[in-house]
Order: sequence, then structure tokens, then C-alpha cells
Amino acid sequence: MSASYQAVGWNKQKKKYDWIIFSFCVVYLIVFIGVTAYVNPDYTFETVLVRSTSTLALLLLHVILSIGPLARINKKFLPLLYNRRHLGVTMFTVALVHASFGIFQFHALGNVNPLVSLFMSNTNYGSLADFPFQALGFFALIIFFLMAITSHDFWLHNLGPKVWKTLHMMVYPAYFLIIMHVMLGVIQYETNPVFVLILGVGSSTLIVLHLIAGTREVKKDNEEFGLKQDGFVMVCGVNDIEDNRAKMFCIDKERIAVFKFERKLFAVNNVCKHQNGPLGEGKIVDGCLTCPWHGYQYLPQNGQSPPPFKEKVSTYDVKVQGQNVWVNPKPYPEGTERKGANF
Repeated sequence: MSASYQAVGWNKQKKKYDWIIFSFCVVYLIVFIGVTAYVNPDYTFETVLVRSTSTLALLLLHVILSIGPLARINKKFLPLLYNRRHLGVTMFTVALVHASFGIFQFHALGNVNPLVSLFMSNTNYGSLADFPFQALGFFALIIFFLMAITSHDFWLHNLGPKVWKTLHMMVYPAYFLIIMHVMLGVIQYETNPVFVLILGVGSSTLIVLHLIAGTREVKKDNEEFGLKQDGFVMVCGVNDIEDNRAKMFCIDKERIAVFKFERKLFAVNNVCKHQNGPLGEGKIVDGCLTCPWHGYQYLPQNGQSPPPFKEKVSTYDVKVQGQNVWVNPKPYPEGTERKGANF
């Protein structure tokens, strides 16, 4: 990660991940074109390229949107989350190829500007069945373009986490536009219901995964704590927290991660400053709390990122009585040093 604009350093894991993505895309396109040539010998290369890239981009988009909830449901999917940006840029590239060939085939061979033709060749904007679906795909592509060019941490640093996160949450409106783009295109040009069924399965899977992950988060947020004294809340037993690990608690709307490190307990805000990742699901690496999403780190005693990084999170008082862990949900200013609790 870097706050300055410089080339990304590919480590061994990232190289392996990117080669897997590249190989899958190549194999998918070859198989798609091969099957099409076998089933329909009269196919045109332009048409099969438009269709193969559209289905590949749609498949990659569903995988991308599944990674987030899957990582919340099972930590084994965290490596995919760590490298999700690469998959997103790949998806945009494939979608751009699809759009470019689509515009060329259907709009670039006349006397009208291709972009003008895209919006004016079909003006049935008041009809659902005949709606100009290609315009929906164009606007979705614009969103994916903005997300792809701002994927580097340089833009996160300069736009700020809130603006950057808002921009990248636009993937959901873009997904809706893509669904409508595909559905309307299928209705207008296809007779085989298999396309509708495949899209329905993909959308239903995403909805179920997000509902499961969301339900678990709501359950954590609504957890009740019975014992309270002097502003402190008893949250768990000392042995409930693993060494160099944490447990997350939501107390008075404060999401707090309590870490066990070197025979002490420290409490920091659970939300990473990078992309709102759950610090409590990470672990201590090289003496720092390490976010499981993208590896951002914070010192447990003060919630500050080690130099030269400047990110900070709030800290909280924590104490141990007997074998019980007590946390005061009143936050200290971000980066405030706390001594932790011995046990």
C-alpha cells in the first residue's frame, strides 16, 4: 500500500493471483468461442467476441460482489478480498472490450457519431420491453471506469476514505444497471430462457450471501451486556480472547476490538481507516494490529499507524477483574496512548 502514486510492487502471492485471473479469462474465452463455433458454424467473430466478453465480465462481477460477504462469513475467503481490486480492474477491462466491439458492430458503420447513435438509434425510453438497454450498460461502464482508475491508494489518500468509499459503493447501482441491461437485451433479442435463469441464480446467490453476512453483523451490534459499573461493561472472559487476536464488541454504538498482546489487553476502534475493514478480525503482526482486508497496521497501545503512515483510530480503557474483561465505551481521541490491562 502506498499514499504516493507509484508502481504497484507485485509480491509472489499477487503474481500468482493475477496469473490465475489471466489464465481463467483466456481459457473461458477460448472455450466460449470454441463451443460457439461447434454449435453454430455460421457465427461471426465480432458477435462471438461481444457475447463471450459480456458473459465473462458478468461472471467476474458476480464473483467480485460475492467476495465481501463470503469473507465475513468465512475467513478462508480473506485472501480473495485482499486482491479484489485486481479482479475489479480485470472485469472493467473485459467489459470495455465488450462495449468497444459492441459499439463498433452496431453503431460505428453509419454516418452518425457512434455515441450519438448509441442513445438515438432507439428512442423508446417510455417502453419497458423496447427500452434502449445499451444506454444502461454505457452508464454502468462509466461507473466501473471511475472505480478502476481510483483503485490505487493514492486516490484513497487524496479523496479521503468517505468520498472514496462512497464512490466505490456505486458498484451496486452499476450492478443494477447491468442486470437491467442484460435482462432487457435478452428479452428483445433472445428466445432461450436459459439466460434469464442463469442471471436469476447469480442475483439470488448475491442477495442470500449479503443477507447472511448482514444478519450476522446485526446480531453482533444488538448483543446485550448485563454487567456494568462506573462506565465499564463486562464483555467476556480473558480466556475468550486468543493470544495476538481480538474479539469485537458493539457497546453504545461503538464498535470496539479488544486485543490480547504480550500479557496485556488493549481496546481500539474496530473500523480500519483504509476501507472500514474489521480490525477485530485481524491479528497482531510484527507488534501491530493488522487489518485482515488490506494489511493496514496500528500500534495496540495508541491506535496509531507506524511511521511514515499517519492513520489513527480511537482507543478505549480496558481492565481485568478476576478473569473478566471490562471495557469503557467512551472513546479517547484518535491516537491517544493507553497503558492497557494486565492479566
